[in-house]
Amino acid sequence: MVANTRSEKLGRADWGLLFVVLALLVVGLVMVYSASYGFALSKGGPFEGRPTYFVKRQVIFALVGIAALFILSRVDYHLYGKYALWILGGTVLMLLPMLLIKRSPENVSRWLLGSSVQPAELARMGATVYIAIWLAAKGESIRKISLGLVPFALLLGFIAGLIVMQPNFSTAVLLVATATTVFFTAGAEMKQLLIAFLFGGLALVLVALAAPYRSERVIIWIQSPFTDASGKGFQVVQSLVALNNGSWFGVGLGQSQQKFNVFAPHTDSLFAIIGEELGLFGTLLVISLYVLWTWRGLRIALRASDTCGMLLAVGLISWVTFQAALHIAVATASTPPTGTVLPFLSYGGSSLVCCLASVGILLNISRRSPAPKEEGTR
Repeated sequence: MVANTRSEKLGRADWGLLFVVLALLVVGLVMVYSASYGFALSKGGPFEGRPTYFVKRQVIFALVGIAALFILSRVDYHLYGKYALWILGGTVLMLLPMLLIKRSPENVSRWLLGSSVQPAELARMGATVYIAIWLAAKGESIRKISLGLVPFALLLGFIAGLIVMQPNFSTAVLLVATATTVFFTAGAEMKQLLIAFLFGGLALVLVALAAPYRSERVIIWIQSPFTDASGKGFQVVQSLVALNNGSWFGVGLGQSQQKFNVFAPHTDSLFAIIGEELGLFGTLLVISLYVLWTWRGLRIALRASDTCGMLLAVGLISWVTFQAALHIAVATASTPPTGTVLPFLSYGGSSLVCCLASVGILLNISRRSPAPKEEGTR
C-alpha cells in the first residue's frame, strides 16, 4: 500500500517542467562554451589558455544543482513552515557580511569565497520561500492594510534594502516584483495594489537615481544608447549589433564576433550571443522554453493541495520568469541596462544551483497535489 502511494505521488510529479528545465540546461551549457571559449583565451587571468574553464565549472554547478533538485523534490514542502524563522534569519545573515566588505564605485563586490558564492541569489530564494509561507499563514487578515500591506512592505523593504546596499539593484527589483506577485496572489485587495505601486514605484525610482552610475544608465537609455555608442551606451549598442548580425538563423555556433566586444558574453550578455549565433529562431526557441516554464509552473500552483504550496509555486516560477524577462529586455534595449543573468542558461554557480533547487521544490509541490479523482470532489 505504501509503495502504491509513493508510486502515485511520483506519477503526479510534473515531469513536463523537468523536461523544460533539462532543455534549458543543455542549451545553456552549449552557449556558455560557445560564448566563453574566446573570452577565456583573450582575457587571460586564472583561465588564460583554458578555453573550457567556464563550461567545466558550469557542469560542476549543474551537477550540484541537480543533486539539490533531487533532495528537495523528496522533502515535504510543509517542513519549510516549521523552520520559517530560521529561513528568514539565514537570509539576513547571508546578506550582512557583504556590508562589511570595503568597496568603491569602481570596485564592487557581490561575492564571497573567492567569487564562488553570490549571497544575493541565495537570499532571494530564502526570502521568496519565507514570504510565501508567511502570507499563507496570514489568511484573510492579509486584506487589512495594517495587518497585511504594512508588515509586508516593512519586511520586503528591509531585505531588498540589504541587497541594494551591496549594491545589487537588479536583484532587489526582481525580489520586489516576485514578492509583490505572491502578495496579490495571496488575496490582497486592489487598493493595496495601488498603494504598493505608488509608494513602491517611487522608492525604486529614488533608489535608482540615488547612485550616479544608475542615473547615467537611465538617462542614456532615454536619450538612446546610440548617442554615446562608444561610451555609456557601448554595451547596449554591441548587444543590438549582435542581435542584428544573427538575422533569421544566426551566423553559426562559435562564430559570434560580438562576444569579443560585449561585457561578460557568457553571463550578462548571453541572450545577445544566442541571437547572433542562432538568430531569431534561436531566441524564439529560448523564449518558448521560458513560456513553457511559466505555464507548467502555474499549472503546479493551480493544482497545489493548499495555499502554502500555491504561493510557493507562484513565487519560484515568477522569480525565474521575471529574471529571464529582465535579461532579454536589457539585451534588446527595452529597459535601462543592468546586470542580470539568464536563468538556467548563463554561467554562474549561485544562480544555477538556486534555480535547480527551486525546481526540486516545485516537483515536491506537484507530487503532493491531489489525485484527479480527489480534485473533482474538493
